[in-house]
Amino acid sequence: MAIDLEDHRSLVMWAAVCAEHVLENFERAGSADDRPRKAIEAGRAWVRGELKMTDARKAAFAAHAAAREVADASAQAAARAAGHAAATAHVHTHAPHAANYAAKSVGKAVLEAKGLKASDLAAFQERQWQREQLPEKLAGIAYPA
Repeated sequence: MAIDLEDHRSLVMWAAVCAEHVLENFERAGSADDRPRKAIEAGRAWVRGELKMTDARKAAFAAHAAAREVADASAQAAARAAGHAAATAHVHTHAPHAANYAAKSVGKAVLEAKGLKASDLAAFQERQWQREQLPEKLAGIAYPA
């Protein structure tokens, strides 16, 4: 499904917001690695026309590498959310993956602290928050059936 450039940019920004919302889960794991944070900024820089898509894609790969190098499941998911946020500049269908990994990051963080029911609730609440950040006209793209 093709979308126009304005919608594509909106999805990149939304994916970046979703990833940034959970970035502390990566940073709290004790890593000084800034690749996930740089990936989020790369997506935003692409939207502003300050970065080529290929450079945003490189930042996405770097964030995924950071995810592989950390042991904490919540941190891994947060780094993957950042990677998909940057990758959304390449292909808009990465945006739902950024949101999915962000919700997974929240769920994993709460699971360790409070158990399964609290984890499911936290992930649900994260999804609700994500939907509030998304322009309504993009809901079908961000949350395909």
